[in-house]
Amino acid sequence: MSRRHFLRGVGATLAVPSFVSLMPSRMMAATHALETATTPTGAPLRTAFVMFPNGAIPADWWPTGGRHDFAFNETLQPLEFIRDQIQVFAGLDHANANPGKDGAGDHARGNGVFLTGVRLHKSATDIRAGVSIDQAMAREIGHLTRLPSLELTCDERRTSKVCDSGYSCAYQYNISWKDASTPMTPERDPRLVFERLFGAGEHGQRSANARQRMADRRSVLDFVMADAKRLNRQLGHDDQEKLDQYLTGVRDVESRIQRAEQFGPTPDPDVPTPEGIPESRAEYVRVMYDLMLLAFKTDSTRVATFVLAHDGDNRSFSEIGINEGHHDLSHHQNREDRVAKVAAIDKWYVEQFADFLRRLDETEDVDGNSLLFNSRIIYGSGNADGNRHTHENLPVLLAGNGGGALTPGRFVDHQSQPMSNLFLTLADQAGVKQLDRFGDSTGRLADV
Repeated sequence: MSRRHFLRGVGATLAVPSFVSLMPSRMMAATHALETATTPTGAPLRTAFVMFPNGAIPADWWPTGGRHDFAFNETLQPLEFIRDQIQVFAGLDHANANPGKDGAGDHARGNGVFLTGVRLHKSATDIRAGVSIDQAMAREIGHLTRLPSLELTCDERRTSKVCDSGYSCAYQYNISWKDASTPMTPERDPRLVFERLFGAGEHGQRSANARQRMADRRSVLDFVMADAKRLNRQLGHDDQEKLDQYLTGVRDVESRIQRAEQFGPTPDPDVPTPEGIPESRAEYVRVMYDLMLLAFKTDSTRVATFVLAHDGDNRSFSEIGINEGHHDLSHHQNREDRVAKVAAIDKWYVEQFADFLRRLDETEDVDGNSLLFNSRIIYGSGNADGNRHTHENLPVLLAGNGGGALTPGRFVDHQSQPMSNLFLTLADQAGVKQLDRFGDSTGRLADV
């Protein structure tokens, strides 16, 4: 072909994969050479997974004292005001993030294993992870909301090339996985997240704009699918299968449009549309938390993930007087000055999380309880001790009451169990059926 082939529709184009059937013979030769999810009161049950990078300083993270009379240590001190809605879990592990025969690459594994619990295939191109727990929930309850799930990040978006010791960047920049080879790429631009949730334009205009956008997209898809049927007649059997796989994504878009239409007018919160990525790191993190809160409040989704930064992130924190890179500092070799700086960064992340929980707790839900009461918010890291790259006894906590299903206000040591056991318990509460095992689970986590 002299030009790339496109599927066309009402002024829009979608690029399709290259097909052997449409290549000149010399190119062919070269190619051949190569319905639950609610609380007892009927309010929606929300679940979010928030990941922070590079582990934590253990001595400053872990509380002291007993199960109920515990005292927060320095890192978690910002949560004191809401301790009755917090469970700190010790003894949760991700054994599949350990090196084993794969050697280096703990940061990529820390991300890719965080919500999947599986052993990653170490490759830059042959990506094999597993379905993440958020997507296992979205499969079961996603039809109840406009968006089956929401993926957010304050990081870059990278899904190709090598990032960590032979692992694809897809592992290191994604914690949500639709299937073993398909990460759910998170959105980093607050404006785009807001417009996806509520439509473009000013307050009072968004619902009409959203309806027009859906109508336009439906027109595009109708023309694209008709063009695809004509193209299909020109392809060989293998390329027909490739086209069908490609069009699965198009059909997913069509399904999302149908789902959005069945819920009626799009919510139009009386708040301004974010202008884009703020210069201030604290404001950036806050606005993304705000968007998650709005998504839960409007019941636009009941499942969300938020990557504060990928494991191995080396940004500095000049806002709190730390100019060295976070990852570099995490290899502190027990030097007191560097340990203190990492602990300060850990606490800064918890302060932002605590502010999010405060706003959740101040927001009334449809049943009169707070949004936080009706939520389960996991906050943790895929690395335990960043200095040693360990993945046992991960720094993890669970905020919220789950609509009454949880027992917060505790510090619980689970005595070295797979973190996947916690995921099974959360999935059960969300109404996920027929999930006998998940990742490297050995059973349910009973004491939650």
